[in-house]
Amino acid sequence: MFFRFFYIFLMTISFAVKGICQNYLTKTGFIGFYSKTPLEDIKAENNQVYAVLDPVSHHIAFAVLLKGFIFTKELMQEHFNENYVESDKFPKATFSGICSGEMDFSKEGTYQVVIKGDLTLHGVTKAMETTAQLEVKKDHINGTSVFKLKPEDFNISIPSIVRDKITSEITVKVKIEWVQTK
Repeated sequence: MFFRFFYIFLMTISFAVKGICQNYLTKTGFIGFYSKTPLEDIKAENNQVYAVLDPVSHHIAFAVLLKGFIFTKELMQEHFNENYVESDKFPKATFSGICSGEMDFSKEGTYQVVIKGDLTLHGVTKAMETTAQLEVKKDHINGTSVFKLKPEDFNISIPSIVRDKITSEITVKVKIEWVQTK
């Protein structure tokens, strides 16, 4: 239900801003995060990421339900949702921003871009900037990015008892295949 509303909201904004245009959309994007320490590795992945890309304005938006992250250990997943991100209180993470750089969405090719925008997680919104690679194909665009986040930047507290098991910066990987809407 949330994702239908979010998609309709994003499409409405895109249409209002630039008339009727062809956006790129996915409901099956990928976001994973990783923490590696000598004591323990943490890996969580989510393949239910909604993302929209407007090729005219270069606006990009993501939404992901936090309970959709699957961990290698069930107990880690439980702690993540209940103790860290409090997914009942803050069910989703969102990003809204702009991609910039030399790119032409009408021509096939690979483009290195800069993504700037606002990431909201755990009720905290932070400006962020990262690089990404966009590969433009005939009817879709593949996007990939890797960046780091600090849990404390989003008021996520890590108890001292497990602090040595989690790195201070979490590596986040994003892989999206947007398909052109008709």
